[in-house]
Amino acid sequence: MPRTVRDIVFVDGVRTPFGKAGPKGIYHETRADDLEVACLRELLRRNPALPAERVDEVAIAATTQTGDQGLTIGRTAALLAGLPRSVPGYAVDRMCAGAMTAVTNVAGGIALGAYDVALAGGVEHMGRHPMGEGVDPNPRFVSERLVDSSALFMGMTAENIHDRFPQLTKERADAYAVRSQEKAAKAYANGLIQEDLVPIAIRRSAETAEATGLEAGWGLATADEPMRPGTTMEGLAGLKTPFRPHGRVTAGNSAGLNDGATASLIAAEEVARELGLPVKMRLVSYAFAGVEPEVMGIGPVPATEKALAKAGLGIEDIGLFEINEAFAVQVLAFLDHFGIADDDERVNPYGGAIAFGHPLASSGVRLMNQLARQFRDHPEVRYGLTTMCIGMGMGGTVIWENPHFTGAQEGEK
Repeated sequence: MPRTVRDIVFVDGVRTPFGKAGPKGIYHETRADDLEVACLRELLRRNPALPAERVDEVAIAATTQTGDQGLTIGRTAALLAGLPRSVPGYAVDRMCAGAMTAVTNVAGGIALGAYDVALAGGVEHMGRHPMGEGVDPNPRFVSERLVDSSALFMGMTAENIHDRFPQLTKERADAYAVRSQEKAAKAYANGLIQEDLVPIAIRRSAETAEATGLEAGWGLATADEPMRPGTTMEGLAGLKTPFRPHGRVTAGNSAGLNDGATASLIAAEEVARELGLPVKMRLVSYAFAGVEPEVMGIGPVPATEKALAKAGLGIEDIGLFEINEAFAVQVLAFLDHFGIADDDERVNPYGGAIAFGHPLASSGVRLMNQLARQFRDHPEVRYGLTTMCIGMGMGGTVIWENPHFTGAQEGEK
């Protein structure tokens, strides 16, 4: 018998505050799996209408799947979060788009009826597990010139984009970074970020305190640690360019090394309505695409074109954009391609990863959280998208529909 494809909805999403990686970071002595467990527990607490036994799958991403973010973390985090033992889980890896892929994976299963309800998210503890820890790239990549050696270093790929598109200057990248910090500070001041955050108990041992000069003891993480609200063009101009002498990519116009976790509740719309769960977004289409690994930052362009084509939409139909800010130049390349101004108010209105941080595999759900919040406040917008570049030359895009949309304008799709 022919199958009926079901509508997929984003019910809810949460995340930890994002921290700086390293001994001075807030999560230096906090386990990666405990960050994810806190998110899963909070999702269930916020949605009491969902019986825990109705969760059909838990998909959790991590880029460096070892130690406390290994051992099939979707399953182990589900058990630690108190979900019934009958609830299965698995791990996902698509580098920066891990959480995004976890969401699209379970969405496909829901659409075909394999699941009704699933939890999907990601975690990255870059302090405990630096990007690339334990990897062994096949020497054929370079010896057979399958890729340039710069493809293996994300910051160098960002420099390559500057080379390829000379109009994407350091000054434009720095100006974009300043706006990201300003928008994030404004969003915090207006209480638009805090609703998504799960407070996390943190600890700093006497040994760490002595080594870092910080105070020992227990605390509570309630805000993103990487933010630099006082950032100025003058301050960014003097920063070092670690990936290339006299380069253009700096710590100020790119996301840092961060720790954090996210989780989302994805369901068939008919099931969400049956259980009385909220519907914050409706999934329209998604796509992943490959590009030259040396310029992986342009990946969102073909991924977005592909997702728009699948949805029968054009870029002009998109009223809100959540673009991951791995590097400012990557966002600028996307905006230039689609003829969007650097300061377009539709783009990352609450700020982005340059301000909040980018704990790799977790970030896809942060983008979705922020888009869902914006949909609520902008019922005049029908469609929005979340998009990000992915290491080794890929991009991913998910297009969403606003369930609060109040009605199409004449001629609008």
